[in-house]
Amino acid sequence: MSLYAHIPESPGVYFMKDARGRILYIGKAVNLRHRVSSYFSRPHDARITRLISTVRKIDYTRTNSALEALILEANLIKKNQPPFNIREKDDKSFFYAIITKDEFPRVLLVRGKEISEKKDDFAEVFGPFTSSSSLKEALRIMRKIFPWSVHDPSKKWGKACFDYHIGLCPGTCVGAVDKREYKKNIKNLSLFLSGKMNRAIENLERAMTQASKKLEFEKAEKIKRQLFALQHINDVAVISSEPLKIPAKRVEGYDISNISGKHAVGSMVVFIGDVSKNSEYKKFSISSDQSPDDTRMMKEILERRFRHGEWPFPDLILVDGGIGQVNAAVEVLKKQNIIIPVIGMAKGKRRKRSDIIGNIPSWTTHRTLVRVRDEAHRTSVNYHRIRRKNSFLPKR
Repeated sequence: MSLYAHIPESPGVYFMKDARGRILYIGKAVNLRHRVSSYFSRPHDARITRLISTVRKIDYTRTNSALEALILEANLIKKNQPPFNIREKDDKSFFYAIITKDEFPRVLLVRGKEISEKKDDFAEVFGPFTSSSSLKEALRIMRKIFPWSVHDPSKKWGKACFDYHIGLCPGTCVGAVDKREYKKNIKNLSLFLSGKMNRAIENLERAMTQASKKLEFEKAEKIKRQLFALQHINDVAVISSEPLKIPAKRVEGYDISNISGKHAVGSMVVFIGDVSKNSEYKKFSISSDQSPDDTRMMKEILERRFRHGEWPFPDLILVDGGIGQVNAAVEVLKKQNIIIPVIGMAKGKRRKRSDIIGNIPSWTTHRTLVRVRDEAHRTSVNYHRIRRKNSFLPKR
C-alpha cells in the first residue's frame, strides 16, 4: 500500500514524517492526493529526492479552502520548524503579512529581512509564507472581506481613493470610517491569519445580532455579506505554484449599445482563459427606451444576469466603461452578496484607448481583456442593429 493511498482529494495541509514520527516537511495543496502523489510519480531535484528517501509516513489535515490551507501551513511551519522547510531556505527570504501600529493599522507584505530590521514598527506578524504570489493572492481575497487602508498615514488625502469606490478601502482617506469599527475589522482579519477562522465567524455573528437588535439594519446587512464571503471563499489561485492542472479562469465582458436610449441592448460574452465561448454568450434587450444612461442600463443587465444561478459565476467581470460602470457593477454584486472582482476598460472619445479601471489579476493579461472588451462591443452592436432594423419592418 502506498504512503498516500489514504489521503483525500480535498484542500489541506500534509505532513511528511520519518520513521520516528518527526515532521520533516509541511506543505499545502488544493488537492492533497494529487499533490502528494506527484512526489512519487516523477523525477525531482536532489533536495526532494533526499526528503522522499527519508519519509515513512504522511499525515494530513483537511481545510475548507486553499486559503485556509495557506494560513494553516504558515502557522504550522512556524510552530514545528520542519528541517526541509527551514534549513533549505534562509529565514530572510520568507514572506510575512504584518499589521502596523498606525492609528488605522495597515496590512502589508514584507520579507523576513524587514521583520528583523523593523520589528518594533509592527503590531503583529504572520508567517512565514513560502510564496509571495500566494500571499499576495490571499491578501487580495481577504481585503474584499475585511477592507483595510494602505494609505501612508503621514500624507493628507482630499478625496476618496479608487479602492474606496470598489469596496477595498473603508474610507480612511476621507474620514468615512469609525476608528473603533475599523479596529474590529482588523481584529477579525488577525484571527483569520492566526488560523482562528471560527472565532472570526463568531465575532461577526455576534456583531450582526447586536446591530439587528439596535435596528441598525444597514450595518447588519454589511456584516452578513462579510460572513457569506468568509464561508464561500473561491480561492484556487491562492496555491498557484503547485504542479496541478488548475482550471482556466472565466471572464465575463459586458457592453451596452444604443442611440440616444433607443433600441438599447446589452451583451455578455464569456472567455475561458483566452478562448471565447460563443455558446455561453447572452444578449439583453433593455426594458425601456428612456434617456441614454449607460450606468442604469449596466445595472439592469447585471441584475438580470445574476438572477440566473444556473449560469456559472465568473472569476472576473469586465465592463466597457469607466468608474461609473464599475461602481454600478459593484453595487449589484453587493446587493446580492456576491464577491467577484470588477474592472472597467475606458475607451476614450474615439474608442482608441484601453485604460484599465482597477487591477488586472495575475492570471490574465491586458491583451486578453482587450479581446474580451472588443468582443462584447461587437456582439452588442450587432444585436442593436438587428433590433433597430426590425423596428422599421411593417407589422403584419
